[in-house]
Amino acid sequence: MDLERKSQSLGHKPALIIVDMIVGFTDPTCDLGSECADVVQANQRLLAAFRARGLPVFFTTTIYRSPREASVFRDHVPALNLLTPESKWVEVDPLLERGAHESLIEKKLASAFFGTDLADKLTKAGADSLVVTGLTTSGCVRATAVDGLQHNYPVFMPREAVGDRNQEAHLANLRDLHAKYADVVSLEALLKELGENIH
Repeated sequence: MDLERKSQSLGHKPALIIVDMIVGFTDPTCDLGSECADVVQANQRLLAAFRARGLPVFFTTTIYRSPREASVFRDHVPALNLLTPESKWVEVDPLLERGAHESLIEKKLASAFFGTDLADKLTKAGADSLVVTGLTTSGCVRATAVDGLQHNYPVFMPREAVGDRNQEAHLANLRDLHAKYADVVSLEALLKELGENIH
Protein backbone atom coordinates (compact mmCIF):
# COMPACT_ATOMS: atom_id res chain seq x y z
CA MET A 1 0.00 0.00 0.00
CA ASP A 2 1.40 3.39 -1.01
CA LEU A 3 1.75 6.19 1.51
CA GLU A 4 -0.13 9.42 0.95
CA ARG A 5 2.21 12.03 -0.54
CA LYS A 6 1.94 15.70 -1.46
CA SER A 7 3.80 17.30 -4.33
CA GLN A 8 6.15 20.17 -3.51
CA SER A 9 6.48 23.49 -5.27
CA LEU A 10 9.73 24.61 -6.82
CA GLY A 11 11.18 27.50 -4.84
CA HIS A 12 12.18 30.93 -6.08
CA LYS A 13 15.89 30.03 -6.02
CA PRO A 14 16.35 26.36 -6.88
CA ALA A 15 19.87 24.99 -7.21
CA LEU A 16 20.77 22.46 -9.90
CA ILE A 17 22.99 19.61 -8.73
CA ILE A 18 24.37 17.59 -11.66
CA VAL A 19 25.70 14.37 -10.18
CA ASP A 20 28.68 12.64 -11.78
CA MET A 21 28.04 13.60 -15.39
CA ILE A 22 31.72 12.84 -15.90
CA VAL A 23 33.38 11.23 -18.90
CA GLY A 24 33.85 7.94 -17.05
CA PHE A 25 30.07 7.63 -16.70
CA THR A 26 28.95 9.17 -20.02
CA ASP A 27 31.45 7.35 -22.25
CA PRO A 28 30.28 3.75 -22.85
CA THR A 29 33.88 2.65 -23.59
CA CYS A 30 34.68 3.11 -19.88
CA ASP A 31 33.85 0.20 -17.55
CA LEU A 32 31.77 2.65 -15.49
CA GLY A 33 30.00 4.19 -18.50
CA SER A 34 26.76 3.67 -20.36
CA GLU A 35 24.88 4.91 -23.42
CA CYS A 36 23.27 8.09 -22.07
CA ALA A 37 23.26 10.72 -24.83
CA ASP A 38 19.62 11.53 -24.04
CA VAL A 39 20.51 12.22 -20.39
CA VAL A 40 23.32 14.54 -21.49
CA GLN A 41 20.90 16.40 -23.79
CA ALA A 42 18.31 16.78 -21.01
CA ASN A 43 20.97 18.25 -18.75
CA GLN A 44 22.05 20.65 -21.48
CA ARG A 45 18.49 21.99 -21.61
CA LEU A 46 18.31 22.35 -17.82
CA LEU A 47 21.66 24.08 -17.70
CA ALA A 48 20.56 26.57 -20.33
CA ALA A 49 17.46 27.41 -18.29
CA PHE A 50 19.34 27.76 -14.99
CA ARG A 51 22.11 29.81 -16.55
CA ALA A 52 19.66 32.14 -18.28
CA ARG A 53 18.08 32.91 -14.90
CA GLY A 54 21.35 33.23 -12.97
CA LEU A 55 20.48 30.32 -10.68
CA PRO A 56 23.12 28.30 -8.81
CA VAL A 57 24.61 25.26 -10.56
CA PHE A 58 26.76 22.58 -8.94
CA PHE A 59 28.56 19.72 -10.65
CA THR A 60 30.04 16.70 -8.90
CA THR A 61 32.87 14.37 -9.77
CA THR A 62 34.33 11.36 -7.99
CA ILE A 63 38.12 11.31 -7.57
CA TYR A 64 40.36 9.05 -5.51
CA ARG A 65 43.71 10.58 -4.57
CA SER A 66 45.03 7.82 -2.31
CA PRO A 67 44.43 4.07 -1.75
CA ARG A 68 42.86 4.84 1.64
CA GLU A 69 39.97 6.89 0.29
CA ALA A 70 36.66 4.98 0.21
CA SER A 71 38.64 1.73 0.31
CA VAL A 72 35.65 -0.47 1.16
CA PHE A 73 33.54 1.03 -1.64
CA ARG A 74 36.38 0.63 -4.14
CA ASP A 75 37.04 -2.93 -3.04
CA HIS A 76 33.37 -3.68 -3.58
CA VAL A 77 33.28 -1.99 -7.02
CA PRO A 78 36.83 -2.26 -8.45
CA ALA A 79 36.03 -0.23 -11.59
CA LEU A 80 35.97 2.84 -9.32
CA ASN A 81 39.76 2.64 -9.20
CA LEU A 82 39.77 4.20 -12.68
CA LEU A 83 38.76 7.52 -11.12
CA THR A 84 42.19 8.98 -10.44
CA PRO A 85 43.16 12.68 -10.66
CA GLU A 86 45.17 12.29 -13.86
CA SER A 87 42.42 10.33 -15.62
CA LYS A 88 40.13 11.82 -18.27
CA TRP A 89 37.32 9.81 -16.69
CA VAL A 90 36.92 12.28 -13.80
CA GLU A 91 36.35 15.31 -16.05
CA VAL A 92 32.85 16.76 -16.46
CA ASP A 93 31.46 15.76 -19.86
CA PRO A 94 32.61 18.56 -22.19
CA LEU A 95 29.16 18.74 -23.81
CA LEU A 96 27.91 20.32 -20.57
CA GLU A 97 30.47 23.15 -20.85
CA ARG A 98 30.92 23.76 -17.12
CA GLY A 99 31.62 27.43 -16.51
CA ALA A 100 34.57 28.57 -14.41
CA HIS A 101 32.14 30.09 -11.87
CA GLU A 102 30.12 26.86 -11.52
CA SER A 103 31.20 24.83 -8.50
CA LEU A 104 32.70 21.37 -8.91
CA ILE A 105 32.15 19.25 -5.80
CA GLU A 106 34.75 16.49 -5.45
CA LYS A 107 33.37 13.47 -3.62
CA LYS A 108 34.52 9.98 -2.63
CA LEU A 109 31.26 8.18 -1.92
CA ALA A 110 27.72 8.17 -3.22
CA SER A 111 26.12 11.34 -1.85
CA ALA A 112 27.28 14.75 -3.05
CA PHE A 113 26.76 15.91 0.56
CA PHE A 114 28.89 13.30 2.34
CA GLY A 115 32.33 14.63 3.29
CA THR A 116 31.95 17.74 1.10
CA ASP A 117 31.09 21.42 1.57
CA LEU A 118 27.99 21.24 -0.65
CA ALA A 119 25.58 22.03 2.20
CA ASP A 120 27.52 25.20 3.07
CA LYS A 121 27.66 26.27 -0.57
CA LEU A 122 23.90 25.81 -0.96
CA THR A 123 23.29 27.95 2.13
CA LYS A 124 25.60 30.68 0.85
CA ALA A 125 23.88 30.56 -2.55
CA GLY A 126 20.48 31.06 -0.87
CA ALA A 127 19.01 27.93 -2.45
CA ASP A 128 15.48 27.07 -1.35
CA SER A 129 14.97 23.86 -3.34
CA LEU A 130 17.06 21.37 -5.31
CA VAL A 131 16.89 19.87 -8.78
CA VAL A 132 19.00 16.72 -8.77
CA THR A 133 20.09 15.09 -12.04
CA GLY A 134 22.84 12.89 -13.42
CA LEU A 135 24.18 9.37 -13.06
CA THR A 136 23.29 6.92 -11.72
CA THR A 137 19.69 6.88 -10.55
CA SER A 138 20.12 3.93 -8.21
CA GLY A 139 23.45 5.11 -6.80
CA CYS A 140 24.86 8.61 -6.45
CA VAL A 141 21.73 10.39 -7.70
CA ARG A 142 19.54 8.59 -5.20
CA ALA A 143 21.97 9.18 -2.33
CA THR A 144 22.20 12.88 -3.15
CA ALA A 145 18.42 13.27 -3.46
CA VAL A 146 17.82 11.56 -0.11
CA ASP A 147 20.49 13.68 1.59
CA GLY A 148 19.00 16.80 -0.01
CA LEU A 149 15.70 16.01 1.70
CA GLN A 150 17.57 15.29 4.93
CA HIS A 151 19.01 18.80 4.68
CA ASN A 152 15.37 19.97 4.53
CA TYR A 153 15.19 20.96 0.86
CA PRO A 154 12.30 20.11 -1.45
CA VAL A 155 13.94 17.89 -4.08
CA PHE A 156 12.93 17.60 -7.73
CA MET A 157 14.15 15.09 -10.26
CA PRO A 158 13.34 15.41 -13.97
CA ARG A 159 13.18 11.79 -15.11
CA GLU A 160 14.75 12.44 -18.52
CA ALA A 161 17.83 14.00 -16.87
CA VAL A 162 18.84 10.93 -14.83
CA GLY A 163 20.05 7.55 -16.00
CA ASP A 164 21.34 4.18 -14.90
CA ARG A 165 23.22 1.23 -16.38
CA ASN A 166 20.34 -0.99 -15.24
CA GLN A 167 16.91 0.02 -16.54
CA GLU A 168 15.03 -2.02 -13.95
CA ALA A 169 16.97 -0.39 -11.13
CA HIS A 170 16.41 3.03 -12.77
CA LEU A 171 12.63 2.64 -12.88
CA ALA A 172 12.35 1.06 -9.43
CA ASN A 173 14.37 3.85 -7.84
CA LEU A 174 12.40 6.57 -9.59
CA ARG A 175 9.19 5.06 -8.20
CA ASP A 176 10.62 4.80 -4.70
CA LEU A 177 12.17 8.29 -4.74
CA HIS A 178 8.88 9.78 -5.90
CA ALA A 179 6.96 7.95 -3.18
CA LYS A 180 9.12 9.14 -0.29
CA TYR A 181 11.94 11.57 -1.01
CA ALA A 182 11.46 13.71 -4.11
CA ASP A 183 9.10 14.89 -6.81
CA VAL A 184 9.97 12.94 -9.95
CA VAL A 185 8.59 15.00 -12.82
CA SER A 186 8.96 15.37 -16.56
CA LEU A 187 11.64 17.66 -17.90
CA GLU A 188 8.99 19.75 -19.66
CA ALA A 189 6.96 20.19 -16.48
CA LEU A 190 10.03 21.30 -14.54
CA LEU A 191 11.12 23.76 -17.23
CA LYS A 192 7.59 25.17 -17.30
CA GLU A 193 7.52 25.64 -13.52
CA LEU A 194 10.98 27.19 -13.65
CA GLY A 195 9.73 29.70 -16.20
CA GLU A 196 6.68 30.53 -14.07
CA ASN A 197 8.57 30.90 -10.77
CA ILE A 198 11.73 32.66 -11.91
CA HIS A 199 11.80 35.44 -14.52
